[in-house]
Amino acid sequence: MEQGYHVPVLLKESVDGLNIHPGGIYVDLTFGGGGHSREILSRLGEDGKLVVFDQDEDAYKNRPQDDRLLFVRHNFQYLSHFLRYMGIEKVDGILGDLGVSSHHFDAAERGFSFRFEGKLDMRMGQGLKMTAADVVNSYSLEDMKRIFWQYGEIKSSYKLSSEIINQRSNKPFETTTDLKTLAEKIGPKKEQSKFLAQVFQALRIEVNKEMDVLKSVLMQSTDVIKKGGRLSVISYHSLEDRLVKNFVRSGDCDKTQADKDLYGQSNVPFKATHRKIIIPNEEEIARNNRARSAKLRIAERV
Repeated sequence: MEQGYHVPVLLKESVDGLNIHPGGIYVDLTFGGGGHSREILSRLGEDGKLVVFDQDEDAYKNRPQDDRLLFVRHNFQYLSHFLRYMGIEKVDGILGDLGVSSHHFDAAERGFSFRFEGKLDMRMGQGLKMTAADVVNSYSLEDMKRIFWQYGEIKSSYKLSSEIINQRSNKPFETTTDLKTLAEKIGPKKEQSKFLAQVFQALRIEVNKEMDVLKSVLMQSTDVIKKGGRLSVISYHSLEDRLVKNFVRSGDCDKTQADKDLYGQSNVPFKATHRKIIIPNEEEIARNNRARSAKLRIAERV
C-alpha cells in the first residue's frame, strides 16, 4: 500500500545513515506512507524498537502491525515528551523525511496542491485549528508579505499580498482554485507552475509552523540521541536544509559557525558523516520526480 500512498525518497541512503544496530531504539519523525519505517523495521531484531510520529489519521491507518513499532499520533515537536512517557531515555538514531507525502499532495480535499480543486486547508494534522484559508482571509498585509517572502522566496510578495487583501474584502478565499486564479494573474507566465508552487509552499509552512517545529526537534535531538547515535534528515527546500546544515555545523539552527572557547575549540554536539550533501541519482529522479529537490544530511552524536 505504501508505494501508492507515498514513494520513499533516498530510502537506502537515509536508513544506511542510521547505522542500525538490531537491538537499538530508533525514531522516524514522519511516518507518512511508512516506507522508511518499514525499511528500519526490516533491519531491527526482535528486541529493537521503532518510535514513529505522525499526526495524520490516514498515516495511522497505514501503519504495519508490528509489536516493535510504537506509533505516536502527534507532531514530532513533542519528541522528548513522548520518549519520557515511554520510559525511553536515549535513542540510537532519528530519521526525518521532512517532505509532504505524495498522498497529501494527491488528496484534493486536503488542499495542498494547486493541481486540484479543494478546500484551502493544508493542515498536516486535522487537529490544527488554523487553515490556509484562515491565513489568506485574516493576516495583515505585513504578515502576508513576510510569509510569502520568507517561506516562498517570492519577489512579488507585496503585490501578491495586496491583491489577496483586495479580493478577500469582496469574497473570502475558500478553495485552492480561488487562490490559484488570483496567483496566476500575479506570477510570471513562463514560470507559472513554479510560482504557484512557491505560493502554496509558503502557506503550508505557515499553517503547520514547519520551521519552528524543525528547529525544536533538532535542538531536542542533542539530548535524546546517545553518543555514537545518528541523525539522518531529508529536506526538500533551502529553508529546511539551511536549518539542518547550521545545526550540524554549530549546534544552533540560527548560526552558521560554532562558538569557540578561550582556547579556540568548538564544542558541537554532532559531526557530519559526509563532506557533501547526499542527493538522489538520475535513476531515482526518473522513477520519482518528487525526489528531484531532496537533500540528505547525516550526522553522528559526539
